[in-house]
Amino acid sequence: MRNIVILISGGGSNMAAIVKTAKRDNWQAHYGAKVAAVISNRADAAGLMLARQQGIATQVLEHGSYSSREAFDAALAMEIDQHDQPGQPALLVLAGFMRILTPAFVARYGGRLLNIHPSLLPAFPGLHTHQKALQAGCRFAGATVHQVTADLDQGLILAQALVPILPGDDPHQLAARVLTQEHLIYPRAIAAWLENQGAEA
Repeated sequence: MRNIVILISGGGSNMAAIVKTAKRDNWQAHYGAKVAAVISNRADAAGLMLARQQGIATQVLEHGSYSSREAFDAALAMEIDQHDQPGQPALLVLAGFMRILTPAFVARYGGRLLNIHPSLLPAFPGLHTHQKALQAGCRFAGATVHQVTADLDQGLILAQALVPILPGDDPHQLAARVLTQEHLIYPRAIAAWLENQGAEA
C-alpha cells in the first residue's frame, strides 16, 4: 500500500476533496494507495476535524515551538516518514500548508511533493494572486497543480484549470470560484500521478 500524507494549515477543503475522491474512486484498489495521515502546523486547523471524521490519522506540529525553520522541517519529516515503509511516504501533498519549506526538505521528497497554487502559473507566484490578477486586468484566472521545487511555485506543472474573471469581481469572489476548480483538478492530478508512478514501477 502506497501512503499519501497531506499537510494543511487551515480549513482543509482541498484535503477533504482529495479524501472524498480517493474513497469514491477506490484508490486502494486502482492504485494501491490511500490517504494515511493529515498533518498541520496549527492546532486550530479546522481540517484536522474533517480528517478525523474520515478515520484518518492526524498530527499537529506547531512551527512556533521550534527554534528555526530547519528544526521544524526536520521534525516534520520525521513525522511524515512514520507513515510508510521503507520509511517515506509514496506521495506528500500540500493542501493549504502555509509554510515555505527548506531546500533540504524539498530535496528529501523530490518528485513526490505536490502543491496547488491559485493562479495560472507561471503568472502570479506567491501570495495575493487574485488581487494581482484583477489589478493586472486579466480576463482569466485559475489554479495550477505542480511539483514542488526549491524555487517557489516554479515546479513542473501537472494540471491547470481556467476560470473567467467576471465584471465586478473582487478577490474574494474570484477566490471562491477558483477554489471550486481546485477541488476538481487536485484529486485528478494526484490520481494521474499515482497511475503514472504505477506504470513506471
